[in-house]
Amino acid sequence: MASLSKLSNLNPSYSPTSFNPKSFQPTACLIKAFNGKTAFDQRVFSSRLSLRGDHASWGSLVVRCSNLDGNGSQIKRTVLHDLYEKERQSPWYDNLCRPVTDLLPLIASGVRGVTSNPAIFQKAISTSNAYNEQFRELVQAGDDIEVAYWKLVVKDIQDACELFEPIYNQTDGGDGYVSVEVSPRLADDTAGTVEAAKWLHKVVDRPNVYIKIPATAECVPSIKEVISLGISVNVTLIFSLARYEEVIDAYLDGLEASGLSDLSKVTSVASFFVSRVDTLVDKMLEKIGTPEALDLRGKAANAQAALAYKLYQKKFSGPRWEALVKKGAKKQRLLWASTSVKNPAYPDTLYVAPLIGPDTVSTMPDQALQAFIDHGTVSRTIDSNISEAEGIYSALEKLGIDWGYVGSQLELEGVDSFKKSFDSLLDSLQEKAKSLKLVNL
Repeated sequence: MASLSKLSNLNPSYSPTSFNPKSFQPTACLIKAFNGKTAFDQRVFSSRLSLRGDHASWGSLVVRCSNLDGNGSQIKRTVLHDLYEKERQSPWYDNLCRPVTDLLPLIASGVRGVTSNPAIFQKAISTSNAYNEQFRELVQAGDDIEVAYWKLVVKDIQDACELFEPIYNQTDGGDGYVSVEVSPRLADDTAGTVEAAKWLHKVVDRPNVYIKIPATAECVPSIKEVISLGISVNVTLIFSLARYEEVIDAYLDGLEASGLSDLSKVTSVASFFVSRVDTLVDKMLEKIGTPEALDLRGKAANAQAALAYKLYQKKFSGPRWEALVKKGAKKQRLLWASTSVKNPAYPDTLYVAPLIGPDTVSTMPDQALQAFIDHGTVSRTIDSNISEAEGIYSALEKLGIDWGYVGSQLELEGVDSFKKSFDSLLDSLQEKAKSLKLVNL
């Protein structure tokens, strides 16, 4: 994780390295600081708790809970409950910030998991005062900036995991996950990613945490290794069918290499990005400029996603998969990511409603989530017209759209965006630390 890009060894006391991304000098202080679970605010679970989210955009998602143990609590059903119960798609929330208890009304409304990334934490930490007290304590205790950053992140992840743990338990580990990503600086570091994943898994210390690993060429082997160690993974930044198949194979290879007799506790999701595909392909189509090309705008992403689901069905069937099922293996679910609409001319549920199918996840930021709750409809759509999806995919190829280029370019942009968010946040924390030290001179 930048400085945590490599860890010292595989024993339980291994620690993150100093804060040079290229260094490999272990320091013992951080793991000691992380020992034990955080003391989560027990008031979350007390009766007569009144909660209101601060986000006006949540609208009907803002609820008041008189009791959180289910006794006498009135919970309004939403379309999210139908999405899961009728079509077996899990709605997740693509955001995380303090207070983490803001997630409670979302959980009551049917949200079943959370995804985070460096950009989400950059926004949360740099625009909120909710992190100041803990950060001040960390800086005054002598923590380096990036050590402090990861402590802030780990606390949020742990607290969110505890909120979703009842769902995790009710589904026997099938749902209720919270995702945290390794440092984006490790996107081209196979071994460093493995060590960072092991470190995060250890310090978060929650059964329902997903360690996010990017699907770069360098990190696909990392996915296999981490899965083989029994660590559950959210594979992120998947933009092409070819890379998606590599990700599935890495998951299967990891399960087979694990040596575990019971594979039921090792799970994974494959985060297939959608809206960003249209953003890039639409620009390419506009450059071509023919009526046929212009007519295909806004169709590339969902067509490719439908074909990804077809590939998912193929790969998780047959003798190889059945042999793993006998050991308790669970399918690596497809997770639709980047579901917010970037082009305001498109329907606001364009990357949610057409991608509904069993054993999938849709992670939605505020705008997409609210739109789908307000006017989304629930029906199986992901494989309702595979032939049309195949036709669109082929038509785009005939027009000169190189799917390999699209996947590679979007991967580069995604990794670069997360790196910039990560670096920007560390810079802002450095400035905040300086001001805190001045205040306390």
